[in-house]
Amino acid sequence: RRWHRAVAAKLRSLLGPHTPPTEWTTTTERVVELEDHVRKELVLVADGHPALPVYLLVPRPRDHKPLPGVLAIHGHGRFGYDPVAGKTETPGVEEAIRGANYDYGLQLVRRGYVVVAPSMTPFGRRVAERSQYGNQDPCAVTFVRMQLLGKLLIAENLRDTLWAFELLARQPQVDPQRLGCVGLSYGGRMTMLTSALEPRIRVAVISGALNVMQERVAHRYSCGAQVIPGLLHYGDVPEIASLIAPRRCLWEIGSEDGLIIPEWVDVALERLGRAYQAFDAEENLQVDRFQGSHRWSGRLAYPLLESVLNPGDSDP
Repeated sequence: RRWHRAVAAKLRSLLGPHTPPTEWTTTTERVVELEDHVRKELVLVADGHPALPVYLLVPRPRDHKPLPGVLAIHGHGRFGYDPVAGKTETPGVEEAIRGANYDYGLQLVRRGYVVVAPSMTPFGRRVAERSQYGNQDPCAVTFVRMQLLGKLLIAENLRDTLWAFELLARQPQVDPQRLGCVGLSYGGRMTMLTSALEPRIRVAVISGALNVMQERVAHRYSCGAQVIPGLLHYGDVPEIASLIAPRRCLWEIGSEDGLIIPEWVDVALERLGRAYQAFDAEENLQVDRFQGSHRWSGRLAYPLLESVLNPGDSDP
C-alpha cells in the first residue's frame, strides 16, 4: 500500500493538472429516442476548461431500481466517440464498428447499463480540420502545441474521462457503488489510467492496450496522446495498471493484434501480477486471449461486468 501511494503520487506529479471541475452546466444538443435506449447528446461546460461533449446512453426503464453505470472510452481514430455509442449517421462509422466490434457502449446499454462516452482530444468533433495537419498525426501535433502551454495531452484527456465519470456517478438512475470502465486501444490506455486514479471504479476492461513504453521508445513511434514525459524513470504501463489492484481488471489481447508485441505481454503481466499477488488477489486479474485482431472482444468482459456490477441478476 505504501508503494501504491508513492507510485500514484509520482504519476499525478508527472501528469500535472488533471482534476475535473466539481460544478458545471450541461447543455443538451439532442435527445434521440431509440427502441431500447435513449441517447442524450450533451456538452459539459465549466469555467477554465474546454467544453466536453459526451453521449449519455440510458436503457429503457424496466423498473425503478438503480442501475449500474459504465464509462466507455473511445480509441484513436477520426470518428471519436460516435462508434462507441453506435451512432452510425456519419459515413464510415458503420465500417469502423464492423472492423473492431467498436460499439461496446451500445452493447452495454442494451445489457442494462447506463453508459457515458466522452469525446477526447484530438478526435472526432474535437479536432480541427484535418487538412491543416497535412500528413502529420494530429496527436503528435497537439502534444507539441500543448507542451508550449505547459500541458500534457494525456492529462487533458484524463481530466475529461474523470469529468465524464463524475457525470455518470451523479445520474439519478445510477447506483454510484456499481461503476465500471471499458475501452479499446487508446480507450484501453485511458481506461487503465482513469481506473488507476479513480478508486470508485470497481472493474476495468482494457482492450488492445497491453503494450509498454519501454518497447515503443526503442522500436516504434507512439502517438503523443499516450506520452507521459519522465515516466520511464519510475515505471511503465504495468506499474500504472498495478494501481488498479486489488480491484477486478480484465485485459483483452487479440492473437493477431499487430500493436501488441507478444514477447512483451508476459513481461508486462508478470510485473502487473506482483501487485495482485501482494494483495492476495490474483484471481482479480484476468486475461482474455482471443482469436482476432485489434478489436473489442467482450467474450469474458460481459460476464465479468455482470458478476461485479449486477451480482445475483440473472437477466442482464
